[in-house]
Amino acid sequence: MAQSREELEKKLSGLEQKVVAGDPKTVAKLHDQGNLTARERVDKLLDPGSFVEEFMLAETQCSDFGMAERRLPSDGVVTGFGKIDGRPVYVYSQDRSVLAGSVGSAHAEKIAYVIQTARKLGVPVIGLNDSAGARIQEGLSVTSAIGKIFFENSIASGCIPQISAIMGPCIGVGSYSPALTDVILQVQNTGQMFITGPAVIKEVLGETVTMEELGGAKIHSEVSGVTDLVAKNDEECLATIRKLVGFLPLNFEQLPPRKDTQDDPARALDTLEKVVPEDTKRAYNIVQVIKAIVDDGDFLELKPKFARNLVIGFGRMDGHPVGFVANQPMFLAGSLDVDASDKAARFIRFCDAFNVPIITLMDVPGFFPGKQQEEKGIIRHGAKMLYAYAEATVPKITIVLRKGYGGAKQALCTREMGADQLFVWPGVELAVMGGGGAVNVLYKREIEQSADPAKTRAEKIAEYQERFSGPFEALSKQFAQAAIRPAETRKRLIQSLEVLRFKKEERPRKKHGLMPV
Repeated sequence: MAQSREELEKKLSGLEQKVVAGDPKTVAKLHDQGNLTARERVDKLLDPGSFVEEFMLAETQCSDFGMAERRLPSDGVVTGFGKIDGRPVYVYSQDRSVLAGSVGSAHAEKIAYVIQTARKLGVPVIGLNDSAGARIQEGLSVTSAIGKIFFENSIASGCIPQISAIMGPCIGVGSYSPALTDVILQVQNTGQMFITGPAVIKEVLGETVTMEELGGAKIHSEVSGVTDLVAKNDEECLATIRKLVGFLPLNFEQLPPRKDTQDDPARALDTLEKVVPEDTKRAYNIVQVIKAIVDDGDFLELKPKFARNLVIGFGRMDGHPVGFVANQPMFLAGSLDVDASDKAARFIRFCDAFNVPIITLMDVPGFFPGKQQEEKGIIRHGAKMLYAYAEATVPKITIVLRKGYGGAKQALCTREMGADQLFVWPGVELAVMGGGGAVNVLYKREIEQSADPAKTRAEKIAEYQERFSGPFEALSKQFAQAAIRPAETRKRLIQSLEVLRFKKEERPRKKHGLMPV
């Protein structure tokens, strides 16, 4: 006898309630480990009451290897849409309490749907990843469905912001999909990311390694550079995602949202002359400079412990989001190496994709020299910065704080590389190379034949520095629009951003360029 509508609705409601509640033992175990459940993560990420779940009762159709008895509604991933600060987003959250969050075909189809739908609607997509990897019981069916995730990630790239959080062990597909997204956050101690797990490594290579050693937050935020931001726990991770989304537009056709601020656009930065020493060989912390410039000192730095000789991140100027690229004299004197070049190039392209103006703070002694850097391909990697800046059509403003030498100058967006506005502080040094190196080339014979080589060399260095110090040559040859006092930096940047806000610039028609990778 067929069930009545009332009976079916009651059964459906009971099943949905059971799915939402989860297994009490598993939930308790997750809480004991300091983790939130998949649905708790979604609730903390989104505005209260805004989440609408889709495909809650989807199940794997696999019945091999005992899967018929193990299938559960949702298939280990929560999917749907909601809002962050009143703006729409799509989200998926993998559920470790269901088959260890492993990715089956139904699971993968749900994620692919989320990314595809977010792209069609022009809204950001956020993935909360916590997965044991592909579900081997499902064979080719699951690999095909996983391929759809990778495809959708790739097609959505540059159309909508894609953000990934690594909140538990993420193996195989749990790593590759985030790697195709724009920003990766990782939770300390509980979030790991790797292609092949410790057990397989032990079997194949005979090496014993822990999950944390293999793919923990320290490895990926400091060594590999895969991770952009590290959070102490789930709550901090989700709060950081909300903050990050606030700097970004919903899609590539929109401008980033303005946030009201009481910070005076004309605020003088009188402290900068004390923060930045006149002596170009003395180090200082460029993050202090950025925090002085931006609204309310609020700066979200990305990859802070990777390639520390260069700083990237988001701030606001008169309420409008901007991206910063800046040399960090505290590490390698702020020179550019392989990792710093990669870090900068990717961030520049990210800002350009989503209409975020780029402010570059230049204080660069050159590319970092040496055999090791050449072997790693500094030519190829350094060229990525040149390409990224030239390709970018968003407003680009560069300020030279103290020095700019050699090709590294161009790699930090000079006028010929596309800077819309370039300013210099009064004490700048701009040349092909620093005084010591230049004198060794220009006056080598004269120094060698001198009665006092050390004295002659010192005199020539002083002459060279006198020739190229100060803003006058840069201004007379139109290298820069103006020389500005450090205290005027914020005011002048905001004035320039205002006039550049609706800048339009086209590039030649083509399928796509060939960026050095």
